[in-house]
Amino acid sequence: MKFKHASRLLIGWLLLAGAKGFAAESTPAALPPTGKVYIVPIQEDIMPPLVYVVRRGVKEAMEMKADALILDMKTDGGRVDVTEEIIEIISKFPGPTVTYVNNRAFSAGAFISVATQKIFMAPQSVIGAAAPIMMSPGGTGVEKMPDTVEAKMTSAVRALVRVQAEKNGHNIEVIEAMIDKTKELKIDGEVLNKEGNILTLTDRQAAKEYGQPPKPLLSLGTVDSMDALLAKLGYAGAQRIEIKPTGAEQLGTWITAISPLLLIIGIVGLYIEFKTPGFGLPGIVGIAAFALYFLGGYVAGLAGAGWAILFVLGLILVALELFVFPGTFIAGITGAALMLIAIVMGMVDMYPGAPTLPTFPQLQLPLRDISLAVLVSFVFVLILARFLPQTNLFQKLVSQTASGVISVAALEERQQARIGQTGVTISQLYPGGKARFGDEILDVLTRGEMVEKGQTVRIIGHNGPNAVVEATG
Repeated sequence: MKFKHASRLLIGWLLLAGAKGFAAESTPAALPPTGKVYIVPIQEDIMPPLVYVVRRGVKEAMEMKADALILDMKTDGGRVDVTEEIIEIISKFPGPTVTYVNNRAFSAGAFISVATQKIFMAPQSVIGAAAPIMMSPGGTGVEKMPDTVEAKMTSAVRALVRVQAEKNGHNIEVIEAMIDKTKELKIDGEVLNKEGNILTLTDRQAAKEYGQPPKPLLSLGTVDSMDALLAKLGYAGAQRIEIKPTGAEQLGTWITAISPLLLIIGIVGLYIEFKTPGFGLPGIVGIAAFALYFLGGYVAGLAGAGWAILFVLGLILVALELFVFPGTFIAGITGAALMLIAIVMGMVDMYPGAPTLPTFPQLQLPLRDISLAVLVSFVFVLILARFLPQTNLFQKLVSQTASGVISVAALEERQQARIGQTGVTISQLYPGGKARFGDEILDVLTRGEMVEKGQTVRIIGHNGPNAVVEATG
């Protein structure tokens, strides 16, 4: 992100320098733009994909030390849980935050508007109608909520929005009248909203001043366009960066929703790959599952590509431990630790300028997902270790994985030739481990007993790809 932005700045400076050189003989050079303003769109239903757009915009604005964050608002509302997440993200930005109601800010849009320090509105725009509703199954219509449920939801939403209104200096009574139909709004003797109605304000109503000293009801003014707003805020010459939805946000929503399943597929796939000769379908599936897992975190704006690279490095170290330096444990333990850290951090929501180490609340979601994945994967691995070697599927996997180098029949012949060979354990067998037979290192199993490292063992049979051994001394 930094490289991309830096390249844009470099090109802009070069163009500006060229323009100055050309204009030196004709007109005075214009003053260069000052500052940076990020504009984040809230122009669709408040649903999970929008979270990723907002998160990406806020993180980029923080990273580039933007002078202000402006929400370009045009929405009919959406889910309260998503709204709460967006409000939390916006609160991370350390500078001024502004909402420009560019047509309408209904329901959840009004909540998000209140979460910014200033609100401005376009001509003929409206804000309000923020009472919680319950959609029918399939989202095709609105259902009437039971009175107790409606009271509970209204109370929760009022508390959420009240906190934001108090923090940003907005009129709390106005906000509550938008949410609670039992709330009458009366200011300076004028009834602005009767009990039983939900308050909705036009741009002129929202900007009208009441009280002593006079203060706008909600909006700080009506401005014709985003350009006019920037000028009013003093950012007419600022660099303007508009965050655009990429279309990948919906994909990111699906991927993050199934992230525990992707972890399970990845773990089981790599387990089968390590237990079969060569490299083939299980390894491809496992690596693809982990790649999708990290892609989901990247699209969601949670993690960069660095954690995926760290995971690959860990995987390489584990492979070195298994196939090149068996029994040393250092490479394997280090690699496993790197893989675990990468998986966890790949779903941690970190912001520029925040402490390097994540807090426990930030770790809760990834730890929950990986704990579930490890538990389910462990059960799958136990089942596969017990039954897979006796199935036709395993024989097919061995044949496909060997990629033509060795056939099933040749593998069986080689295994038969090993029976009776003696070797030395290079790791503790409890009951599985590794042993060296001449120049060959094999995965071996005992019949249940523990054998210490460095003892002599003899091959007495095979269980799938693993040699079954017994101690000879």
